[in-house]
Amino acid sequence: MHSQRTKKICMLGASAVGKTSLVSRLSGAVFSSAYQSTLGVRISRATVAANQRLQELVIWDIKGENTFYSVPSAYFHGCAGGVLVADGTRRSTLEQALDLKARLLDVAGEIPVVLVLNKADLTHAWEIDDATLEALKGGVWTCSVRTGHGIQDALESLALKMWDHR
Repeated sequence: MHSQRTKKICMLGASAVGKTSLVSRLSGAVFSSAYQSTLGVRISRATVAANQRLQELVIWDIKGENTFYSVPSAYFHGCAGGVLVADGTRRSTLEQALDLKARLLDVAGEIPVVLVLNKADLTHAWEIDDATLEALKGGVWTCSVRTGHGIQDALESLALKMWDHR
């Protein structure tokens, strides 16, 4: 039996961590510093290599959580993988991402998840220290939406886990 070649992933994180810019980068767009708030969910597609085949991801770029908005868990249904995005210059966004991970896994089950720490180009201003990074262990990627560093690698890593996941 062949594995499904299209899978849904949820892109989750606090407001203004770079989720939408990350998705734009995956589609080949040039970085823009103009902030664009997502209303609800924005659905797009990306193709990645996994198991020597091109696989398609249906990406649910979900509005970021903040004091006044909590992501509806109904968005998590049918999800085969998750991308948690945090801003390395704001430690609180890592805590929100880890909270969202717990909620995602509660609804979707034990699915593969990667954590993307954005703003690798600004590590001198990070509030997340090396000890915290070490405690997180595997599945953590430092990326920069501005430069494009690490984004494709993080998504391909997730895709490999999803198509190997039983």
